[in-house]
Amino acid sequence: MECDQFTTIPDWIIEHPECAAVFDEFRLDTSCGGKSLAYVCVQQSLSLTEVLSRLQQVIHRSAKELESNVKRSGNS
Repeated sequence: MECDQFTTIPDWIIEHPECAAVFDEFRLDTSCGGKSLAYVCVQQSLSLTEVLSRLQQVIHRSAKELESNVKRSGNS
């Protein structure tokens, strides 16, 4: 599943559990009643661009860490 501004926060967390920390950082309700990330950001007066950027940073960092761990495991 490709997560974007129309994806609900619970779906973001299901797809990318590491994003839960970002939602906590921005004090976003992770249940949010099935509302999209864009809707929740507007309601909380947050920059959607900033939140999406932070989510992508966390996802990218997590992917790099996983890749590094896989490489290390292969060299053992």
